[in-house]
Amino acid sequence: MKTCKARFHLPGLFEFHKLYSVFLPLLHEHRDWFYDWCEIGSIYGTPNDCIWSGGRVERSDTDIQDVLELMKKYDISARLTMSNSLIREEHLYDRRCNQICRLFSDPNNGIIVHSDVLADYIRNEYPDYYLVSSTTKVITDFELLKEELDREEFSYVVADFRLNREFASLGALAQSQKDKIEFLCNECCWFYCQDRKTCYESVSHLNMGDGFPEHKCSSPGGEKGYVFSEAMANPGFIGVEDIVKKYLPMGFTNFKIEGRGLGSALILEFILYYMTKPEYQLKVREAIYLDNMLDLF
Repeated sequence: MKTCKARFHLPGLFEFHKLYSVFLPLLHEHRDWFYDWCEIGSIYGTPNDCIWSGGRVERSDTDIQDVLELMKKYDISARLTMSNSLIREEHLYDRRCNQICRLFSDPNNGIIVHSDVLADYIRNEYPDYYLVSSTTKVITDFELLKEELDREEFSYVVADFRLNREFASLGALAQSQKDKIEFLCNECCWFYCQDRKTCYESVSHLNMGDGFPEHKCSSPGGEKGYVFSEAMANPGFIGVEDIVKKYLPMGFTNFKIEGRGLGSALILEFILYYMTKPEYQLKVREAIYLDNMLDLF
């Protein structure tokens, strides 16, 4: 059995900079508070007004240089979420997006992409980055997923969460493919949703600022937004016990936590659940925000 660590890819590179500026020193100074079988693989996101972005828009006034310095200080891979599915050649020369790419250009950093047009451009203009194939492609056919895993230009492929439990097929993958696949652990979207690609395209339109009508989710429970307890009941949910007892022994090491556009309190709950030993969760809360004068209401 292969001995390996789970590498968590966390959301909100820019949006949750203040949280990470407190959490990362805590992780560094009190490593024994956290599971020894896991580590941070990357933190992903894009800043405001980035038309290449395909994820939820991050509203943050954080200075980009501060984000870059924090990631370098703790040697954490910064992943730029540039997974807009609508990119055409005329979008490739956007000044702000290229400026961001120049700032973060480093072999330790990656870019999450959907568009092959953008992927080719990044490879030519910013070859230091590694590329990640985005889950926004909504590849739900396992044979097509295998084809994506075999594409040499991608270092990682984020699988659609509907394939998380296809253990017979997953177990048959070569180790080189297992090393590239990244599982979306905590998706709250209805497992049987048929509009997922349309929803992602709507977000791409939003980031383009082209006035395209926003997609309205009609799935059961969609009106409630993200609820972690309900995500845990999703058939595609991957919990801590699943990772330790199933995925790691099978040779899988990469796990993505969604959460851009949510509140930092919920991101902290993800970190507590996935990375923190139960007996130290209160200590982490106390170190980050909890004191004896805090009022909830």
